Amino acid sequence: MSKDWQAIRNEFPLLSRSVHGKPLIYLDSANTAQKPAAVIEAVDEFYRLHNANVSRAVHALGTEATEAYEGARGKLARFLGVQSDDLVLCSGTTMAINLVAYSFALPRLQPGDQILISRMEHHANIVPWQLVAERSGASVVPVEIFESGELDLDDLQRKLQGPAKILALTHVSNVLGTVNPIREVCRLARKHGVVTVIDGSQAAPHRPVDIASLGCDFYAITGHKMCGPTGTGALWARQEHWQAMPPFIGGGEMIKEVRFERTVFNDPPHKFEAGTPNIAGFIGLGAAVDWLSAIGMSEIEQRERELLEYATARFDAISGLRVYGRAAEKAAILSFLIEGAHAHDLATLLDLEGVALRSGHHCAHPLMHYFGVPATCRASLAFWNTEDEIDRAVAAIDKVRTMLA
Repeated sequence: MSKDWQAIRNEFPLLSRSVHGKPLIYLDSANTAQKPAAVIEAVDEFYRLHNANVSRAVHALGTEATEAYEGARGKLARFLGVQSDDLVLCSGTTMAINLVAYSFALPRLQPGDQILISRMEHHANIVPWQLVAERSGASVVPVEIFESGELDLDDLQRKLQGPAKILALTHVSNVLGTVNPIREVCRLARKHGVVTVIDGSQAAPHRPVDIASLGCDFYAITGHKMCGPTGTGALWARQEHWQAMPPFIGGGEMIKEVRFERTVFNDPPHKFEAGTPNIAGFIGLGAAVDWLSAIGMSEIEQRERELLEYATARFDAISGLRVYGRAAEKAAILSFLIEGAHAHDLATLLDLEGVALRSGHHCAHPLMHYFGVPATCRASLAFWNTEDEIDRAVAAIDKVRTMLA
């Protein structure tokens, strides 16, 4: 039985609003996802009825907060196909990758070692590696891509045979939509003893993700891109890595006992969760996971594939428009430019037509340099979008194109 996508769309309060007197067409889900009422209500209910700190109080509110918070960890773990004890909750992918870089990589890297990253990476999967490379004497080496936006597996294979110790790679490109062959990549990396760190920010919101089947060492996600609140996310790692890694941040909750002579740290995952967490945010993320699971991630993936196919055909019919990223396997992202128009001018004028999309380098400067452009516009679709919205967005783009000609 097919899903009632209009009814699902109606569960997002914000999508019914107008901007500049025009109905909102939100095409910026790769930046952040909108929130269904179930998520908003879960956060509201926590603050109204259960607000207390976690893992610190024996009173009823403290127990309720702790159970809801740890319950959200369990929901997220099941959503990702992993065990709860292997999942560290954090503020998002940026924090997660920094945790791997400083706690796992830095103590192990030596001068001459290499950290491999692809040219399509987000800055969150570039800058932390540059910082630890500077401190360790290691170097960051890019893995090449093709004009289509696909990863050059031959180049990767060659570089894995060198002094590589870590491979950091996005599952789905936030600019090109490229879906990388993570299972194959991780298999190649294991063959050469290279540790894999996967950025799943753009994968988890849009397709089924079974981390256990991928064969990676670390996998990071961001909650706000999967209909959850901002400031939420998680890092999965193999338990042997968690056991061997020292804490990255110290404070309350991540300890068993503190004396001036020495501190005994808590067991993973709590060893890496110092301080009061974003309790309400994670309860909201747990609600988002429930809500997405009720729809079905396979259904979401299929719906977005249909929208991408429809939108690509419509965009390709616009005179002077070039789409960047033509991978055979890609997510519902269309990064584009129109001949003679700057991306920021185009996005500003589209906003006046009610079309919200992102312009800029998308936190991917090296990728922009590869294509020889300072910026692109990016229309990122989600399952709540409609063919009618795509038609209206295309009409707006054509109108703006004529204005800028």
